[in-house]
Amino acid sequence: MHPYIAVPATAALVWRAYSRNSLTPAGLVVAALTAVVHAIHPWSVFFALLVVFFLTGTAVTKVKHDIKAGLTLSSTGSSGGETRRTHVQVLANSVVASLLILLHYRQLLLRDKRGDASQGCWPYASDILVVGIVSNYAAVAADTFSSELGILSRDRPRLLTSWNFRQVPPGTNGGITLLGVSAGFLGASAIALTSVLLLPFCPIGLTSRTGKLFDYNQPGFEGGSGWGLWEKAAWVLAVSFWGGLGSLLDSALGGWLQASVIDERTGKVVEGSGGKKVLLIGSHIKKDGNSSRRVGSGINLLDNNAVNLLMAFVMSVGGMIVAAYVWELPLATILQ
Repeated sequence: MHPYIAVPATAALVWRAYSRNSLTPAGLVVAALTAVVHAIHPWSVFFALLVVFFLTGTAVTKVKHDIKAGLTLSSTGSSGGETRRTHVQVLANSVVASLLILLHYRQLLLRDKRGDASQGCWPYASDILVVGIVSNYAAVAADTFSSELGILSRDRPRLLTSWNFRQVPPGTNGGITLLGVSAGFLGASAIALTSVLLLPFCPIGLTSRTGKLFDYNQPGFEGGSGWGLWEKAAWVLAVSFWGGLGSLLDSALGGWLQASVIDERTGKVVEGSGGKKVLLIGSHIKKDGNSSRRVGSGINLLDNNAVNLLMAFVMSVGGMIVAAYVWELPLATILQ
């Protein structure tokens, strides 16, 4: 991005998070650094994806917040609901994309040194790092939409990882509803549409300054490297579908590897502050000496932040592997 756009845009994003009390102080610092990494890339699309994810994620978090707060409990004993996001939560959603962006920026610099004229646009069936970056945001957006809107479903969630798909309390890790799954695909679609509008696709029939046609002037579906209407439509559908799968993967990982703690007095799920694990012992002791909390499902291996990071990593790398297979590209191209 141009500095005169990147600087005020980054400042505005951080100021909005500060003014809306969306992030902790450490979260603001990490968010600012993340925005800088996205902004130094010459393509504006990646910064835009970060902004769209942040704004839409904040918006769905606030949807019927009072109702959602009453559906779960905080680990402190108060009502549940999302509080200010921490630096760990920011990194869980964006660190994979940030690393891939730096790798892709390095690729563009190397091409520029070689005098590769194609570096100004993205040819079809190339640069699988771009697929990984977009996949990251499609998946985390889907997960955010699914979690924040799915909990409002009138239907009781069903545990994705149980053999009988049993019903569980709202907020249970691995619990899914039709509303939540649909919301997940909606969130992924928002990222897909943003990317298709801003990615510098190489158009069909692109000519050089000398008037000669490049090799990628034909549509990608016809063996060329140009992005036409059908190629872009397929891109939107693929990103939306892949991001939606990310939401389901997050539910599966959460259902297996993250303990869902139930407060026995209310029957509600207890949420850890800042995505951390919920303690089963300590001050939450009943008069008979037993804990008022129990594990409803899952094993206490990962916290919510680790699950989100693992999901983002798997979907980003998985997206690149699928793209490399479909486009018949070696994975080693991500380091070239």
